[in-house]
Amino acid sequence: MGTVELPVVVGVDGSDAASDALDWAAELAGRRGLPLRVVHASLWERYEGYVAGTAADRPAERLHSEAVLATAAERAGRRVPALKVMTDLAADDAVTALLRAGQSAEALVVGSRGRGEFASLLLGSVGLGIAARAQCPVVVVRGRPENVHGGMNRVVVGIAERERPSEREPAPPSPAVAFALREARLRGGELEAVHAWRCAGPEDHGTRESHGAHENHRAHENHGGHESHGARQDHARRAAELLDETLGGATAAGLPPVPVAHRPVEGSARKALLVASAHADLLVVGARRRQGHFGMQLGLVNHAVLHHAKCPVAVVPVS
Repeated sequence: MGTVELPVVVGVDGSDAASDALDWAAELAGRRGLPLRVVHASLWERYEGYVAGTAADRPAERLHSEAVLATAAERAGRRVPALKVMTDLAADDAVTALLRAGQSAEALVVGSRGRGEFASLLLGSVGLGIAARAQCPVVVVRGRPENVHGGMNRVVVGIAERERPSEREPAPPSPAVAFALREARLRGGELEAVHAWRCAGPEDHGTRESHGAHENHRAHENHGGHESHGARQDHARRAAELLDETLGGATAAGLPPVPVAHRPVEGSARKALLVASAHADLLVVGARRRQGHFGMQLGLVNHAVLHHAKCPVAVVPVS
């Protein structure tokens, strides 16, 4: 039996942000040779039930939902000719419908804000809820037009200290690195791997790592209250080693090579990734999912990039 071809799923609601997400999702599906599933969620059907008949017999809410889906399917087909497009009118709220669709998806794509959400919100509740809970990669399409439209020829991935391989043998890349590497290869661009490290001062002793997703905090006592030059060099060396080890097994045999730039950065992980996002078509971060935990599982660094990145952000779950 052949492998099951999972679709790229995108949520639409007729908003401009959803249209950007639709375009991005159609191109992702086209690059990967996958079908596109367009989902529109409407609670009307749950409360009112389906009413058969002609267009004149159907309530305005259902007609609107059908029009949103038809317009989206037509737009996706124009964007990527020969793309297989499926539509789904889900009788549920948007987060529940998309999380369910994501259980059998290659990736979920959503806009940065939905219809009717306050313009002052940096990230809509739908995008945040999905990025925090989905079991497949989630792409939130946000940022400047030149970044959204793929003009940078670069994919950036954040590398966490916890992604250091436990064995000396080359390990398979983490899900986030694998996703970023594949996107860079399909786009014909560069992969930039960023790892931020920071020397903690005396005031940090005894505290927990506050940005665990991408920062390496190690407190070293010193006489003057500042890290010595030697200690800082040691941090930088370990950061460079982490990037080498993490990406050492990322080059797949038989596939075109991808230029990889290693960038260890001293400072805040949030700042390092946000700066890198300004010259990227996509920023990829990992999000650890804990079994049996149903709350928001993102972390402070991921929250920051989802709200402030200059390019689309892919959140890739790690079990």
